[in-house]
Amino acid sequence: MRQFLTRKISGSQILDKLEKILDDYFNDENMINKGLPTVPYIAALLHCSPNYLSGILKALTGQNTQQHIHEKIIEKAKEKLSTTTLTVGEIAFALGFDYPQSFSKLFKSKTDFTPVEFRASFS
Repeated sequence: MRQFLTRKISGSQILDKLEKILDDYFNDENMINKGLPTVPYIAALLHCSPNYLSGILKALTGQNTQQHIHEKIIEKAKEKLSTTTLTVGEIAFALGFDYPQSFSKLFKSKTDFTPVEFRASFS
């Protein structure tokens, strides 16, 4: 039982650290040049393997690392779409996408709205 509790604590610590890494990543203007954060990049910062990280996250949140990254991207995109006048393309590039179409496709798959439709719901 003790081993389980220790693992649970370290898992939630990893989740907290992951959230901080993603927040820092998307709030750092210099990161735009690096593109989207990858699972190996995040795992390296957390000093664990990509598979271990995805396993821990899946157990804690029901999502693997890639899904977690996508959720953070959508959260940041919604924030930018609802609070700025940046174009969809500018938002896509600001989030690290090489192509606005890739951003729009991910956004639609996660929200059932295009970025333009989402923004229109605020006017």
